[in-house]
Amino acid sequence: MDNGESGFAALRRWLEAPGEPDPWVVETSGSTGRPKRVLLSRRAVLASVDASARRVGATGRWVLTLPPTYVAGLQVVCRSLVAGFEPVVGADWPREGTWFTSMVPTQLHRALEDPDQVAALRTCHTVLLGGGPIDPALRRRAEGEGVHLVATYGAAETAGGCVYDGLPLDGVAVALGEGGRIRIGGPTLFDGYEGDPELTEQTLVAGWYLTNDAGRLDEDGRLQVLGRLDDMLISGGVNVPAAAVAARLREHPDVAAAEVLGVPDDEWGTRVVAFVAGSLSLQEARDFVAERHPRSWAPRQLVVLDALPLLANGKPDRLTLQDLA
Repeated sequence: MDNGESGFAALRRWLEAPGEPDPWVVETSGSTGRPKRVLLSRRAVLASVDASARRVGATGRWVLTLPPTYVAGLQVVCRSLVAGFEPVVGADWPREGTWFTSMVPTQLHRALEDPDQVAALRTCHTVLLGGGPIDPALRRRAEGEGVHLVATYGAAETAGGCVYDGLPLDGVAVALGEGGRIRIGGPTLFDGYEGDPELTEQTLVAGWYLTNDAGRLDEDGRLQVLGRLDDMLISGGVNVPAAAVAARLREHPDVAAAEVLGVPDDEWGTRVVAFVAGSLSLQEARDFVAERHPRSWAPRQLVVLDALPLLANGKPDRLTLQDLA
């Protein structure tokens, strides 16, 4: 299926085609390495559209603020078209009717700085928020402004978000494998990677998509995503969960955004490096992390930036961050 046609005409024809058309190809962000070309059947996309609508309890027009070449943007377009509405592009948000949008935390943070955008978001039925860790303070702030948020977890390989506020959508199965590795099953799974049968075989196993994320299930059965499996850094012989350290730094009042990565180091094996958009010193960052976690988790290096480099889909550009370290 050719994804390059302008506008939404190609997607509309794909959704309305008789029989089962060829898979739609979605390229992953490549935030941690080589991008992959994910094959999504129309069955999987529509299963996701239907399950999402049932979970949020309504359908209507969707506002597209993400690139439609990525799965989150693709699903915004599909949800709107299936509901019978042409998507709205950009932040020209409706002020009436039932409407929805999907964004990443960075976009929400910026929107909350603009009173006009806050007023518009208050009229939105549901804002799906995904694509990365969500700072609890950001969520509290948005909800305090009257914005209805639903945190989503998923991937291109699952036709987008398939776990809403920790609970899988209807028909979606979530299980934990060795080391807490998150496994996902159900009708929204992809068909494979274009041109890479070996990776497909490694990733799609016995009807399960094996993610690269670690998680745990709380007492209510809600999934808590702890971070990427390869984000578990071994520094000085100590296991350091980079995602937990980054989440703690995001709680600092002088930090607008933060990421934590590991880089090779002669002394520590892996040096824990924090990248922050904000104003604090390395000692302040270390002390702040140590108030909540073991001091051995505290970063050994701090890189202060005006803003974190982002990919087109709004996720942090981790490869660029590694170069900066």
